[in-house]
Amino acid sequence: MPAKLTIGFLGAGKMGTALARGFIRAGLVNAQQIIASDPVEAASAAFAKEVGAKTTAFNPDVLKFANVLLLAVKPDQVGGVLAENRDHFTEKHLLLSICAGVTLAKIEAGLGGDARVIRVMPNTPALVGESATAFALGKSATPEDGELVLKLFSSVGVAFRVKESLLDAVTGLSGSGPAYVYLMIEGLSDGGVAAGLPRDVATKLAAQTVLGGAKMVLETGQHPGALKDMVTSPGGTTIEGLHELEKGKVRAALMNAVRAATEKSKKLGQN
Repeated sequence: MPAKLTIGFLGAGKMGTALARGFIRAGLVNAQQIIASDPVEAASAAFAKEVGAKTTAFNPDVLKFANVLLLAVKPDQVGGVLAENRDHFTEKHLLLSICAGVTLAKIEAGLGGDARVIRVMPNTPALVGESATAFALGKSATPEDGELVLKLFSSVGVAFRVKESLLDAVTGLSGSGPAYVYLMIEGLSDGGVAAGLPRDVATKLAAQTVLGGAKMVLETGQHPGALKDMVTSPGGTTIEGLHELEKGKVRAALMNAVRAATEKSKKLGQN
């Protein structure tokens, strides 16, 4: 870790806010070590309120303050942000891009020279310390830079270094994945309500069931199929429910969702 870690967010949206709060919650930095810029006043105000950090409307202010920069804007805004900050980017800066689909080569070209860049794909459960993150190093990023990113994102969940060619798949799976899970929880809750449960009880039971199932996979190391079989008694209730899910092609729909989101990430990077 740098002796004085300062983190600047270029973009004060929901993902940046979640990460900032996660880093503070993990004790890596305090609010006084963070700054964010955003031209949208409402976004800056929300970031300041939720994080307690300073904000600005001007990106160069962030580069003056911070040595680690998180590029957290929409993919189609990346070119303009890089052009605006190119002359302010120095060898002291490390840029972490969380912009879906935008390649390391595009970012490095936008900054020029030997900019230290790492492409990162986290997800919003960073806010509660349960993010799933993957990252890839640019050509000028050092091993120490990689260790810093691993430490930062491991503090808010789990983090893996991968080849850049795999980051679009990461985006389709874990980057977009929380939305798939929320849809599943909502559907399970709806089913509970349809069966007579109060809404608040049904939602909490559904969410806890997803949480417990995920912990079983992570902590036992067993294949999800084996754990599924443990719950599925011959002639019991679970096999009836699973039969309906298979008839509804839920497994195929989830696979298709990941593949579709992966392809969209690739297209975003081409624009």
